[in-house]
Amino acid sequence: MGGHGGDVVIYADESKDTLLDFHKKGRYSAKRGGNVGAMGVLSSQLHNGLAGPTLRIPVPLGTVVKHKRGKLLADLALPGDEVVVARGGQGGISLLESPEHKKKKMMAMTPNVMRDESDKVLLLGQPGEEVSLQLILRVVADVGLVGLPNAGKSTLLGAITLAKPDIADYPFTTLMPNLGRLDGDPSLGPGQFSSEATLADLPGLIEGAHLGKGLGRNFLRHLRRTRLLVHVVDAAAEDPVNDYRTVKEELRMYNPDYLERPYIVVLNKIDIPEAIERLPKLTEEIRKIGSDNTDLQTGTVSETDGPCEEKKVKEIEEYPRPHAVVGVSVLKGIRINEMLKEIRAALRNCRDDIGSS
Repeated sequence: MGGHGGDVVIYADESKDTLLDFHKKGRYSAKRGGNVGAMGVLSSQLHNGLAGPTLRIPVPLGTVVKHKRGKLLADLALPGDEVVVARGGQGGISLLESPEHKKKKMMAMTPNVMRDESDKVLLLGQPGEEVSLQLILRVVADVGLVGLPNAGKSTLLGAITLAKPDIADYPFTTLMPNLGRLDGDPSLGPGQFSSEATLADLPGLIEGAHLGKGLGRNFLRHLRRTRLLVHVVDAAAEDPVNDYRTVKEELRMYNPDYLERPYIVVLNKIDIPEAIERLPKLTEEIRKIGSDNTDLQTGTVSETDGPCEEKKVKEIEEYPRPHAVVGVSVLKGIRINEMLKEIRAALRNCRDDIGSS
């Protein structure tokens, strides 16, 4: 009697944070079923007991599992989520030493019968499944930090969470999303919104990111699960308003639903003299970009994340205005508490909207 081959299962594991291991090893095989020489015993219990062990492959939370042909198999967003991606083959049985009535019974149950050269009756085992998969990681975070390279996103993440991202004065210091945990608001009383939130610092976007320039398309998909976006703008840059528009345009071209998400704008580096001088004007200009509908929306994104070439989309001015615009200096710790207050208020409104829908 041959045991069934092992199944292959992919599951979400909180201890994993990257899919890079799959670049080193791209093929996985469950073990074959075992054999036993009990020819006269056809018990299902014995047969199943010889099955090959299930091969369980851990992946990070937020991993999307697809067939190479594009069919979605699973979205493993929560700890313990799993999906069987390949079934083990059915074990075969030799009927050589079985009584004639058992032979007839087993042969009637399956068309998978053959006789070998010695006229031995066999039930052939079935091959296991073999599949080619695509694994896509979408970070699970409540808040997504977006902006041009060197806007100060990583510094902000490190200042308000326990995260320790790489920080340097050159573009694309961040090559992978960094995650940090924002503590709940300690000023709120029992029963009010005070839970933690996860923040994701994404690599800086550049013009053409939605087409794959820079690190764009590889990381824009990580915004799919976020409930709130924080646009970090370098207020000391040559043209901060244009920088802000560039990021919004890349989000719109990749997936316009991203611009329906509630968001706040953080004007960073106001410790620099030219930035603090222009802060009131910058704040006013950015507040004007968008429609009068400033109500927070939960926003949804379709499964087909990516550039929207055929779908008619609105202009940037037709999307909602920011929930708030805050000038800060993350490096000097200026007005950080005000920024945190706005982030928590926006998250609280997001949660209230979801609860009432």
